[in-house]
Amino acid sequence: MNIVEEIVRLKRKKNAIILVHNYQRPEIQEIDDFLGDSLGLAREAAKTDARIIVFCGVRFMAETAKILSPEKTVLLPVKEAGCPMADMITAEELRELKEKYPDAKVVSYVNTNADVKAESDVCCTSANAVKVVKNIDAEEIIFTPDKNLASYCQQFTNKKIIPWNGYCYVHERITKEGVLLAKKKFPDALLLVHPECNPAVIDLADEVLSTSAMVNFSKESDKKRFLIGTEEGLMHRLKKENSGKEFYTAGTAKLCRSMKLTTLNDVYLALVEERYAIELPEGIIKSAGRALEAMLKYV
Repeated sequence: MNIVEEIVRLKRKKNAIILVHNYQRPEIQEIDDFLGDSLGLAREAAKTDARIIVFCGVRFMAETAKILSPEKTVLLPVKEAGCPMADMITAEELRELKEKYPDAKVVSYVNTNADVKAESDVCCTSANAVKVVKNIDAEEIIFTPDKNLASYCQQFTNKKIIPWNGYCYVHERITKEGVLLAKKKFPDALLLVHPECNPAVIDLADEVLSTSAMVNFSKESDKKRFLIGTEEGLMHRLKKENSGKEFYTAGTAKLCRSMKLTTLNDVYLALVEERYAIELPEGIIKSAGRALEAMLKYV
């Protein structure tokens, strides 16, 4: 059995679409119907006519797809594929913070679990976080869960941002020292980093971009060499879509364990058995949906 051919056959038979995050394994990226960052994937989930969405990413992404398309069957091929940063804040902790700052609006990074989204006024992604913060009708903003993205947004506004002390362990491992060594080795390379990186790394960057923005920027740039400060899975797409250009990790390559769990066999079994379907309470879907719909205005 050719597993890729079987996946394609099953996908057509069952009216399914495969959404794949930029950090997934190369062989998973090769079977995508849409490959992108969390904002792009959220938009595809919202507009698809497919009966089944197979989400090759982590749980909060599949939950987001379910919230935006509650009538669809949303499958997460590996049920253990979670996001440590999303788990760093609970809905109860957010409610306590809201009581402490009653005049603040809550902006929650899309990298949060569904019940946290339900307690939020608006969600954001790394691609539109600054735009959301600048445009939301509030002078005080509780920003969850990523302290580094909150710090990055603070550079662009005089509003008071109250950050939660969460972070992405992958981007935290991209260090100033490692980046400086990479820049020394490739002095002519442009440094593109993700806003989940810590401020010391962001200060060194030529551009601070979401993963899809990195793809677009490198395509349009006249430069031929780039240092990339994000999870190493993006390198496959960058090299594939930019022949004649060179891409290097900004320091030692960093992996997200959860993003690498999904295999072709997992996708195949997800389609055969329609496993593991995302189920959320109706109230969570409704409340979180308002925050996500608000997010999609800022694209």
